[in-house]
Amino acid sequence: METQSFTEQIQRLELRLLQSDLNAHPELIDELLAANFEEIDNRGQLQSRDDVIDWLMRKDPHLHWAFNHFHVKVLTEDLALAIYSVQSPARPDDQLTQAPGSIRTSLWQRQGNDWKMIFHQATKITGAPAT
Repeated sequence: METQSFTEQIQRLELRLLQSDLNAHPELIDELLAANFEEIDNRGQLQSRDDVIDWLMRKDPHLHWAFNHFHVKVLTEDLALAIYSVQSPARPDDQLTQAPGSIRTSLWQRQGNDWKMIFHQATKITGAPAT
C-alpha cells in the first residue's frame, strides 16, 4: 500500500463526511459510517451512530473545516488510524470568536472494497500546550 495516496484517500473520506450536505446525499452515511460506528465527543461522552448522524444532518453544509497535520497510521491491511487537528470554521457573522479547534482520531476499517469509519474521537484544544 502506497502511504501517501492512502493518506490522501482517507483524508478525502473524512472531508466527504464532514463537509457534504448529508440531507441532499443521505446515501453517503452508509457509504462512510460502519453499522457499528461509535464516537467519543469533545465532552467525553459516548455517542451512538444515530446521535452522530443527527448532528451531521443538522450541521451547516456551507461551512468548511481546515484540517492540519493529517496523517494515517496503517495498523493492519484492513485497519487504519487517522490523526489530525481541525479548526472549526468561523461563521461569516462571527469572525472574532473562532474556537481553537480539536484533535481528531478516526478508526477506518476496510469492509469489502470500501473503507468505513468505525470509531471517532474529538478532543478540544483548550489552552497552552502540555509540557
